[in-house]
Amino acid sequence: MKKRIIILGSVVAAVIVLWSAAWLVLAGIVKQNVDALALTDGVTEPNLTCGTLDVGGFPFRFDVDCETARIVSGDIVVDVPGIRASVRVYAPFHVLASAKGPLQLSDNFTGTRNGVAWSSLEASIRLDNWRIARASVSGKDLVWSDTLFGDAVIAHSPLTEVHLFDIPEQYDAERHLAALALYAKADTLAWPGLTLTDTNAEVQLELSGLPDDVRNWGDPMLLPAMQQAGGALKIVAIRASDADSVLDAEGQLGLDPQGMVDGQIAITSTGVAERIGPLLQEPWRTLVLGTPGADGAHVNQINFRAGGIFSGLVPIASLPPLF
Repeated sequence: MKKRIIILGSVVAAVIVLWSAAWLVLAGIVKQNVDALALTDGVTEPNLTCGTLDVGGFPFRFDVDCETARIVSGDIVVDVPGIRASVRVYAPFHVLASAKGPLQLSDNFTGTRNGVAWSSLEASIRLDNWRIARASVSGKDLVWSDTLFGDAVIAHSPLTEVHLFDIPEQYDAERHLAALALYAKADTLAWPGLTLTDTNAEVQLELSGLPDDVRNWGDPMLLPAMQQAGGALKIVAIRASDADSVLDAEGQLGLDPQGMVDGQIAITSTGVAERIGPLLQEPWRTLVLGTPGADGAHVNQINFRAGGIFSGLVPIASLPPLF
């Protein structure tokens, strides 16, 4: 019996030592991959640098802590006090993340500078064989401010959420194509510049024709491939409402063989034209929202075809090809 206990103890000790060594090797690989993001050019690929980078979580997690993070993509610079990403050993395709605020966003081209603060900001992404099963971002007590001169609040909401879901019934295993549904909402949104208070907004979208492997999303031929696969962006519903106004929109957009946006968006609103009067002058307000009916509701359809944007049949703008 004593011999068996000694053998069992030796086996357990060996497993612990081997796993400890394996964890250290894997943690080193993770750190090297994050460090490599600081070597990108920040133009073709975003550049990420960390003031302090640490990998912890032994023995059953890998917690990557990037303090004083800076992300550069073209003219856009984002500074975040801290970002944490965690992966559990027994669920390697499920990433949990959080961030410390406030975030500072600068645009070196336009010279604008904005800040976003929050009490908590958490994210989660779960993959199924490199296909997105679900991805979510949730922020509480979000405050968006213009920080170029002082700290002027642009908008704030106690709860904002964005969720991406796989649509299993639209998955095409033979062509390796997936579809995603997006649901986003902002509760009790206040936007003083648009005279919005206690506004609830929801967005429901569906995007089809995507490669089922997220590692292929960076392919420069992604949009032509989606067009050839018949991919489209379906606007299931966009709705925003408060005590005095309602805005609803739905439609579908795709790409033609020349890379031009093709489709339509139907817009119905009540009380919106009066609210945005100072921001959108005539005739643009009517061209976008349409003329009011007998009940006071505005109805309009925005059409996209052959590189043009039309209010009904009236051309109002042009769009360049997307590929």
